Amino acid sequence: MFKPQAMNKVELIIPEHEVVRTTEALAASGIFHHIPTAPLTIGIPSRGIDEWQTWTTELVALERRILMVMEELRIDEGPPPATPPHIIEPRVAERDIERLEHEAEAPIRDLEAARRRLTQLQKYVNQLAPIADLDVDLGMLRDLRYTFVMLGSIPVTNIERLESSLEHIPCVLITLRHEGHLATVVLFGLQQDAAVLNRAARSAYLNPLILPEDYRGTPSQAIAALQAGIERTREHIAEYEMEIARLQEMRVRHLRHLLWRVRASHALAHTITGYNHFQHTYLVTGWVPAASLPTLEQTIGRVSDKVVIEVIKPREEDIEHIPALLKNPPILKGFEGLVTTYGQPGYEELDPTPIMALTFPLVFGLMFGDIGHGLVLLLAGLLLAGRKIRALSGMAGFGVVIALCGGIATIFGVLYGSLFGFEDVLTALWFRPLEDINKVLLFAVAVGIVLLSAGMLYNMLNAALSRHWGHFLFNHNGLAGLIFYWSLIGLGARTFGVAIPIPGTVLVLTAVIGGIGLTFAEFFERLVERRRPLFEEGMGTYIAMAFFELFETLIGLFSNTLSYVRMGAFAVAHGALSMVVFIIAESVGNASSVGYWIVVILGNLFVIGFEGMIVGIQTLRLEYYELFSKFFSGGGTPYRPLSLVPRQGQLGASESTGG
Repeated sequence: MFKPQAMNKVELIIPEHEVVRTTEALAASGIFHHIPTAPLTIGIPSRGIDEWQTWTTELVALERRILMVMEELRIDEGPPPATPPHIIEPRVAERDIERLEHEAEAPIRDLEAARRRLTQLQKYVNQLAPIADLDVDLGMLRDLRYTFVMLGSIPVTNIERLESSLEHIPCVLITLRHEGHLATVVLFGLQQDAAVLNRAARSAYLNPLILPEDYRGTPSQAIAALQAGIERTREHIAEYEMEIARLQEMRVRHLRHLLWRVRASHALAHTITGYNHFQHTYLVTGWVPAASLPTLEQTIGRVSDKVVIEVIKPREEDIEHIPALLKNPPILKGFEGLVTTYGQPGYEELDPTPIMALTFPLVFGLMFGDIGHGLVLLLAGLLLAGRKIRALSGMAGFGVVIALCGGIATIFGVLYGSLFGFEDVLTALWFRPLEDINKVLLFAVAVGIVLLSAGMLYNMLNAALSRHWGHFLFNHNGLAGLIFYWSLIGLGARTFGVAIPIPGTVLVLTAVIGGIGLTFAEFFERLVERRRPLFEEGMGTYIAMAFFELFETLIGLFSNTLSYVRMGAFAVAHGALSMVVFIIAESVGNASSVGYWIVVILGNLFVIGFEGMIVGIQTLRLEYYELFSKFFSGGGTPYRPLSLVPRQGQLGASESTGG
């Protein structure tokens, strides 16, 4: 659980005609982490890398076409299949897609056309509605030879502008009706002035009513005909939608299956392009957990007895590239997600997940101590972890994090004597932050000292496991740094009158020894690990810089320790914010009024939601920037087993094989 699982490097020599079946088997095994390599082609193969690259390009285009058909038929992708689908060649998939496109094309095209027609008919009705009571034949107006007539709508503010522009043109502008900021008008003039009148109307944003030739008669008659057309169009739309719904029901499984087949085929083709290709064979390289090696051999053996498997022990230059398979139990997956958000643990690096699972809820609970608020978070976390909230089922792993934080907050609430902000209901088993601010701040600093020391110990353990003894002894987060830090803490405690069983002279001596170790840390590290030269830039330059680095380390330790004061500050702020809620509630009414309790309930919900989020962010900051910086580099490679389709329930790359 503390260290990633041991890995073996594996090389497979696969005959060309077995490459597809073998790749499918590697993906189905869920244990093979493929290392893509630059293609190396020798000779003239029957099916080379170039052909697989062509597959990749064609399959991407085919996937896009399938998604377009699914979007038109309102079909979603659905979940990934439980087992990888069979591979499909691009030409076969294209024939299938063309048939589906042709099948869906007519009803979709007709539906879109009918919807456009419905919109246009409704627009005509809206334009005619203001003049529905006019007893004028629209067809007659359209067929006048010597008179220009334009009926339409215009912004009210532009009427005067239109009249001014036509001041010297013989015409009449009649306003029929006002409706909001628009007015319905009719413009009469001479046909010989039609060009001028049209130009003036356009500049004034007069939107003319242009009816199709088949709509004649008075406006009321045209509206009746348009309404009949609208009803017919709606019937057609319903028919087309029924046809599309029938297609959707018939083709939903087919389209989803085809989509995942194309995606799996694309993943396979893309994977094969990362193989080294010789005349009749492929060379495939990857990593496999040492414990799963027999499983891989059995899986490949069932597919082909012609695949050669060679196991290679990791070399020194491979260490930084070996993928790290974390081995945390399912209950810690949420904390593992928080760790990998910061960085991926390296292969020879201790996994910070266990220490984060211990410290994160502790820090959160100290800042958010309240029995009621903690129990609400505990319940919410359990609901989330139990996937009771379907919309948030993808975050089930973080439910455990929330539940543990709520549980520790409840414990601190008992110690603080706080229940939903009420400070006078329960007796504090320890102290109340608002009444003893100095105590809570000192306790926060003490917790910070313990956590920082734990980070240094973790760093030393990392160094010991990787046999970097110089780093173990003299790094500023190593043994010298720990001795220096605790000596300064002891001297500081004695200064403030705290009884320390260690004599002051001993503390001064250990502080000096630790300080010397830190000052010349690089020199001592190179000396212990037998690296040369001992001084890269000369002794004088090194000594001048060393004292500045010691001062920087001292400032860093001091600031890191003081950063944890914020835990106590937030514990006080939590109580103060709850007090504000009750002050507002009392201003609304007394404790027996409904308004009082409405404010109390809403105020507590605000504290749980808003302040809970802020405290969570601060906790994450302390973990990332104060604790992790002591021992965690986070530059590792995540373990991602080869897969042709995503695995169901997969929350992260490291969970692919169950961690």
